[in-house]
Amino acid sequence: MWKVPSLEERSKIINILKEKYEFVEVGVIGKSVLNRDINFLKIGSSKKIILWLGAFHGMEWLTILVLFEFFKKICSYIQSGENSYGIDFKKVFKEKSLVIVPCVNPDGVEIALKGGNSAGEYKQAVNLISGGKTDYWQANVRGVDLNHNYNAKWEELHDLEIKSGITGASMTRYGGKIYESEPETKSVVNFCRNNPVEYAIAFHSQGEEIYHGFDGKIPKNSEKIANLLSVSSGYKLSNPEGLAVGGGFKDWFISEFNKPAFTVEIGLGKNPLPISDFENIYKKIEKMLLIAALI
Repeated sequence: MWKVPSLEERSKIINILKEKYEFVEVGVIGKSVLNRDINFLKIGSSKKIILWLGAFHGMEWLTILVLFEFFKKICSYIQSGENSYGIDFKKVFKEKSLVIVPCVNPDGVEIALKGGNSAGEYKQAVNLISGGKTDYWQANVRGVDLNHNYNAKWEELHDLEIKSGITGASMTRYGGKIYESEPETKSVVNFCRNNPVEYAIAFHSQGEEIYHGFDGKIPKNSEKIANLLSVSSGYKLSNPEGLAVGGGFKDWFISEFNKPAFTVEIGLGKNPLPISDFENIYKKIEKMLLIAALI
C-alpha cells in the first residue's frame, strides 16, 4: 500500500529499491532551492535513455507514485526473469535504459503535503502567498512555477502572465524573472544536455490527456507514439491553451532536441487528486506505461 510520498517516504522507497535490486542505479541530477535532492533511478546499461519525470508541481504528487509503482514492477520482472506479458525485460533493458526522476520539485511537494513550515527560510513568504492553504501549491519554494520556467517561447508566456495579473511569486503560473532561473529547472536541463535522451515524458495531473508537439513542431515518430499512448490508455490527444502554452519541459525538450516529448495528465478530477484514486489511475495507464517503455 502506497503512502503519501513525502520526502521521508520517498527516501525509504528509493533505499528499498536500491537494496533489493542490485541493477538499479540511484543518484541525483541536482538540488532544489532548499538543497533537497532531486533523485533519479535508472535501470539498463544502454546509452539509449528514455526519461520520465514527475511532480513538476507540488500538489501533483500522485505522479510520483505512478513512476515508483511502474519502476518497481519492472524491477521485479527483471529480477525474477519472469516473461510477463510475453516480454523478456532483461533483454529489453540491455537495449535501452529507463531513467525516472520521480520528483522534480521536492520543496513544492513538501509545501503541498506539510504546509509552509516545511519551507525553511521561505516559510513567511509561502504562508503569505498561500494564505495558509498550501494543499494547492504548485510552484517551487520561491513561488516559481517550474513548468513555466523553461526556455520555450518563455518571453511570450511571461507577457501573457503579466496580462493575466501574475507579476511575481505565486502558488502557480509565475515563470520567474527569466527562463532557467530555478535550480530545479537547471538540473533537468543539464541532465538532458549531458545524456543521450531519446524521448521524454513529463507526468502531470489531471485531465486524462496527452500533449505532444510544440509551436508547430512535431518530431519524427511523435504522432505515432502519441496515438499508441492514447489508444492504450483511453486518454485523449489534446492541445494546451492560454497560460498552458510554452515554458514547459515538454515544449523545451522538443525545441532543443527535435526529439519526441510528451505531457501525460493522469487522472480525472480536481487537484490535488486524493491517494484513494491512485489504484484506479494506475490500472488504467499501466498498459500505456508498458508500451511507452518498450518503444
